[in-house]
Amino acid sequence: MPQSFRVTGGVSLRGRVRPAGNKNAALPLIAATLLGDTPSEIQNVPRIRDVESMLSLVSLLGARVEWTADHTVRVDPAGVSPKQLDPDLCAQLRASILLAGPLLARFHAVTLPPPGGDVIGRRRVDSHFLAFEQLGAEVTIGREFRLEAKALTGADIFLDEPSVTGTENAMMAAVLAKGRTVLRNAASEPHVQDLARGLVQMGAHIEGIGTNHLIIDGVAHLQGARMEVGPDHIEVGSFIGLAAVTDGDITIEGVRLEDLRAMLFHFDRLGVRPTVDGTTLRVAPSQERRIRPDVGGHVPKIEDGPWPAFPADLTSIALVTATQCDGLVLIFEKMFESRLFFVDKLIGMGARIVLCDPHRAVVAGPSKLRASVVESPDIRAGMAILLAALAAEGESIIHNIGQIDRGYERIDERLRALGARIERVDDERTR
Repeated sequence: MPQSFRVTGGVSLRGRVRPAGNKNAALPLIAATLLGDTPSEIQNVPRIRDVESMLSLVSLLGARVEWTADHTVRVDPAGVSPKQLDPDLCAQLRASILLAGPLLARFHAVTLPPPGGDVIGRRRVDSHFLAFEQLGAEVTIGREFRLEAKALTGADIFLDEPSVTGTENAMMAAVLAKGRTVLRNAASEPHVQDLARGLVQMGAHIEGIGTNHLIIDGVAHLQGARMEVGPDHIEVGSFIGLAAVTDGDITIEGVRLEDLRAMLFHFDRLGVRPTVDGTTLRVAPSQERRIRPDVGGHVPKIEDGPWPAFPADLTSIALVTATQCDGLVLIFEKMFESRLFFVDKLIGMGARIVLCDPHRAVVAGPSKLRASVVESPDIRAGMAILLAALAAEGESIIHNIGQIDRGYERIDERLRALGARIERVDDERTR
């Protein structure tokens, strides 16, 4: 039965929390295990719905999947064959497209149903197929995607956009291609780096990790390896926003500062200034929460972009945080034209927001938020709405929380440990 969150807001959250593993690193690393000749083990894997869907997909392809510890999964690819991928599972998961690169590299052919995922605007797959074609694959696009190659050969590839999954797919195909591949305009997000380091542990030769210029020398085969998923910097940003909007005192353990610099810069602009000591970050109470205008008193903006710019997945969190800060700010979501279409729910809760167009919203704060009955449209907007409910006075109901569960592990339990009044209930609308 579908479930909802019942949230009573107005409580300052306090305590310590550790971010889960980055789901956007776990998913491509699971796909990468199919490239090995022997089993791989991945540590710090979040136990969330998207991960379970990805493991189901590789299991249906013939891999043996076993959870060996709470957050450690072992994948044995020995029995994998290029079977038809389950279209229903693929429709639930954007990351299903990440199986294309490993299956093409290992079996030289794959038929892929269209991927699903969050409805946040058009999400191109062109960069994947353009890269595969340059590596020597023939791509046939119809109701499904058919990729075939007698052999993959290294190439000098300029990606038409720094697509995260496009970079990851090209990288996974190139590690078993003959010769050298150069990926230009490659994505370099922390999860892309985690995948590249995992492939190196499997025996791949990759230079330029962390830059937008990757050099990959193909090898004849890869072996299984022990790999680790890094902390989810998006979850870190979500907890920073959570502490700010509830005037809480939250310490986040196990962070990687190099993943947080753009995020901390933009929170500083909102008057939210965490302190970092090694791998520990603390958001103390009584943050200034005053938006710093640009020189001359002009309205500042928070805009997303490819790494190392502000992450698109934190736009929704920044927007809700801004509703509790004094001043005006422009939120400019450049990458996805539907991500801001949840602001009507915040307006209904009392937020002062003007949606200028699909990409821009002006936020005037602070606003006294009130409880409401709302619905989660996608992972990140769902978490942002949860922040708003925790900041609001009264009891809110959030429906469609399966979306939040796709990206945040046991979020209600972890929030209760910080003092949040939140419970998971059956969705009464389905009774």
